[in-house]
Amino acid sequence: MTIKVTLVRSAIGRPEKHRRVLKGLGLRGLNSQVTVANTPAFRGMIKKVLHLVTVEENNG
Repeated sequence: MTIKVTLVRSAIGRPEKHRRVLKGLGLRGLNSQVTVANTPAFRGMIKKVLHLVTVEENNG
């Protein structure tokens, strides 16, 4: 199972930790999307920046 993450709010003015998490997820600019594995590590990263992204579960 995978998770599709889309950046919907800007990282400008956010703490450095949030920007590093977004970079670690592979999200660059606004509306960029990335598909990641549904693992505890990625879910924890997404939880830290949940106010900046939208999350959809993919079956596959």
